[in-house]
Amino acid sequence: MVASLARALGPRHLALAEDAVQDALVRALETWRFGALPRNPAAWLMRCARNRALDMVRRQGAFGRAAEALGRALEAQAPDEAQEPAELPTFPDDELRLMFSCCAAELPPAAQVAVILKYLCGFSVHEIAQAFLSTEAAVEKQLYRARTALEVLGALYDVGDPGQVRARLPSVHEAIYLLFNEGYHGAHPREPVRQDLCAEALRLCQLLEMLPDAGGPDTQALLSLLCFHAARLGGRTADDGSLLLLAEQDRARWDHALVAEGFRRLGASAQGWNLTPWHLEAAIAAQHALAGSFEATDWPAIRTLYDRLLAARPSPVVALNRAIALGMAEGPDAGLSALAGIPDRERLARYPFLPAAVAEFERRAGRTARAAEALRQALALARSPAEEAVLARKLSACQP
Repeated sequence: MVASLARALGPRHLALAEDAVQDALVRALETWRFGALPRNPAAWLMRCARNRALDMVRRQGAFGRAAEALGRALEAQAPDEAQEPAELPTFPDDELRLMFSCCAAELPPAAQVAVILKYLCGFSVHEIAQAFLSTEAAVEKQLYRARTALEVLGALYDVGDPGQVRARLPSVHEAIYLLFNEGYHGAHPREPVRQDLCAEALRLCQLLEMLPDAGGPDTQALLSLLCFHAARLGGRTADDGSLLLLAEQDRARWDHALVAEGFRRLGASAQGWNLTPWHLEAAIAAQHALAGSFEATDWPAIRTLYDRLLAARPSPVVALNRAIALGMAEGPDAGLSALAGIPDRERLARYPFLPAAVAEFERRAGRTARAAEALRQALALARSPAEEAVLARKLSACQP
């Protein structure tokens, strides 16, 4: 809906498009419960958002001479509520154009990703801050500067320029990956796994594939990675809804058709000589998919892949995952040493998985008291009740 409104309003009015959509959703919540649903709820919502945007354009004098043109563009978008939902235009090109418009050269890469997550993926400022290991205040400033820069743009970016598509593609990839990541192990208080976000990320990545200049090996590698991770969604929760760690999962519940699709995409990504971080992450996920059990995992191979990933895209989270793989391959003390040597370790100060990794290696080394202490630190940083339950379960196992 935001993308469709932005088609008429232009990227400079993203905030207005978002406000109009939110108003439409609030109105639906307030009115639908008192009577029958409209015959076509999707068209009703789109028409309501369009009318709200039109009203805001006409009332706000800031639009000046542009108000009339914007009004005509919005009126031309009015959906027919008599149509069946399947007949409504979905404007996939609008979503792609909005993603690429948010990646304007005037914005630094981190701001490009933040704008996509906010206006196309519906992330809150809190969720963006968690994805970036940043603070909400820093994200608010970043979004404000990004909106200011986007105000100079006119219509949505035309994805027909091959050079611009390739230049902006890395930020689009990053936003899609973070969207999937939020669904896979985000911090939602009631839903530890949000399959809707994972499915949306897959859908957007498949839309990218439709663009001749965006469907190359790097997009195929990202699709491979998302397929491998999506295949494990069915095994990530127990029957009571609690989270299961990788070592606890029943691999028979993994989606083996998606695993096969992941390998097919990984094969399709093996073209040319450009090895991207998405290739390396997909190869790591493939190693987990190949293992018949957690104990059979080829940890030395995963450690080697993380060595290359850390060199290609250094970050504290990649260093953390590399340290875990190293500890699994060479023993708990080697893992603890690697965890202690993570560069920019202070950025993980609020990240519960760092003390949780320390606890796991201390437990494997037989030092249960130290493991319990690290787990208490992790519990204090847990981002959701589901994470608290997992850490409490591990802490209970460490008690005398």
